[in-house]
Amino acid sequence: MTQTIIWTIAILTILGAALAVVLFVVAKKFHVEEDPRIDEVEKVLPGANCGGCGQAGCRAFAQHCVESSPNLDSCFCPVGGNEGMQKVAAVLGVEVAAKEPQVAVVRCNGTCENRPRTNEYGGYQSCRVKATLYSGDTACSFGCLGCGDCVAACQFGAISMDPATGLPVVDEEKCTACGACVKACPKAVIELRNKGRRNMRVYVSCVNKDKGAAARKACKAACIGCGKCAKVCPFEAITVENNLAYIDYTKCRLCKKCVAECPTGAIHAVNFPVIKPKPVEAPATETEKKEE
Repeated sequence: MTQTIIWTIAILTILGAALAVVLFVVAKKFHVEEDPRIDEVEKVLPGANCGGCGQAGCRAFAQHCVESSPNLDSCFCPVGGNEGMQKVAAVLGVEVAAKEPQVAVVRCNGTCENRPRTNEYGGYQSCRVKATLYSGDTACSFGCLGCGDCVAACQFGAISMDPATGLPVVDEEKCTACGACVKACPKAVIELRNKGRRNMRVYVSCVNKDKGAAARKACKAACIGCGKCAKVCPFEAITVENNLAYIDYTKCRLCKKCVAECPTGAIHAVNFPVIKPKPVEAPATETEKKEE
């Protein structure tokens, strides 16, 4: 019995040693040298691993930055922003141009009041599942489905569902423009747009591509593709395709002429200062006129 145990231990020891040698040889043969700067770049990244940069996590993004150096034009971490990219550039000893900060924008104004329900959905509460089964609870087959997939996808707590409107609301202070909500929305209702000067933005809050009458019947605040906004825009920032207007934020100068021209209120202007109306002077009375 003792001899059997000894032989077992000896065989296992020899086998383990042989396998260790094999693993050592394989590791040496297939060893890939890794640039030490990858570790340094990864240290200055936020570590969110959100995928907003287009890479599979912060480690992959760090490798992409090192491989792209000295030209970092294709590299941008939305969570770290321009400040984070400056740190990356400092590690690599290069310069990087600042990019316009962005924020997620919900392009749907189909509130419970504007877009009445035509049926009730009793299945699994997921926008993606719901979108595969039917067009939605309302006559608009393009708008927000209201199940909150975008809320679940956001790891920064920047989106919440408004129970009064049934629509998602983006907290601009928390939003990092990682794009997770954009990918999660099966209706492409959410879009990343430049924050704009002093956070002021003008955009069409509708994605309905039905013809005007059908779109308006489905939602009171729908874009009807009339083209009035495009005609009045002095900067050619608005195009109308497939019965839907779109404002190019790179061309828009925030004049708000389109906002006043839109007959349905589909164009939204956010974070603009409120201009107080000038007080209207009362007409002079007959007595005051005689005194003058």
